Amino acid sequence: MSSTDTAKSVDDLLQDLIARGYQFVHPRDAKGAVIAVVGVRAHDAVIDVVRLNAEDDVVATRIPGDEDDVLAPRTVLWRTTGEAAPVLDELLALPDDAAAPSDDSAGRGGCWVPTGTGRSTWLAAS
Repeated sequence: MSSTDTAKSVDDLLQDLIARGYQFVHPRDAKGAVIAVVGVRAHDAVIDVVRLNAEDDVVATRIPGDEDDVLAPRTVLWRTTGEAAPVLDELLALPDDAAAPSDDSAGRGGCWVPTGTGRSTWLAAS
């Protein structure tokens, strides 16, 4: 963003992520309260994940496409944490093809599946 651009709101940045193909889920605790907002986008040979725990507690990660658990990956290609607006800006600034492993098998995706009332888990495709 150049110095002449006005800063976008967190809502605007989330809309930008949705326009880029992120899908969001809202994990809940046993009582049904939302505990986070999690966005996932699988593309090329990587998966980008953003978890908003609070407006000042956001984690964005780029991981290889063959990771089994997107919320607790074994390998991290890029990660940033902090307040929502700067983290979302950094995530949106990542090039789509950068940091992608050259191994052709790493492009598998997955989906969110329900595991109980208001709960979901990421299921990696085989």
